[in-house]
Amino acid sequence: MVIVLMGVAGSGKTTIGRGLATALGWRFDDADDYHPRTNVEKMSRGVPLNDDDRRPWLQALHDLIADSLARGENAVLACSALKESYRAYLLFDERVKLVYLKGEHELIAARLKQRSDHFMKPQMLDSQFATLEEPTQGLHIDVALSPEEIIQTIRGRLAV
Repeated sequence: MVIVLMGVAGSGKTTIGRGLATALGWRFDDADDYHPRTNVEKMSRGVPLNDDDRRPWLQALHDLIADSLARGENAVLACSALKESYRAYLLFDERVKLVYLKGEHELIAARLKQRSDHFMKPQMLDSQFATLEEPTQGLHIDVALSPEEIIQTIRGRLAV
């Protein structure tokens, strides 16, 4: 199984992903680590990515998921997956499960302002929410819950 944690920047994908993977003894991957350097530079300048920018990144993530499934490895992937077309490309197998970390703009903006070690700038949050196409599938979890509560909810709902 591969669990894809999706949401806008600051929704807790990495924190929840690491905690969930540790609790399960699974591998954790952060989609941010798979962005080409040009994408990271663009976002560092406060410029939102477009679909063309994301294409090689999504291909790398698709391949990562496919390799995990082919090897029979369980994994957790933190990935924004803001658009339905991106999710369709990543959720190509029934063993790939989607968890949407959903939060209010104000809460997430406050979290982003506290981060200094990330290329995603707080002023880009509006573009993330504008791009976001909320999923109709998968598990939806309110990020106002504590990380521990979120992890327990995921484990219970996905029976892992």
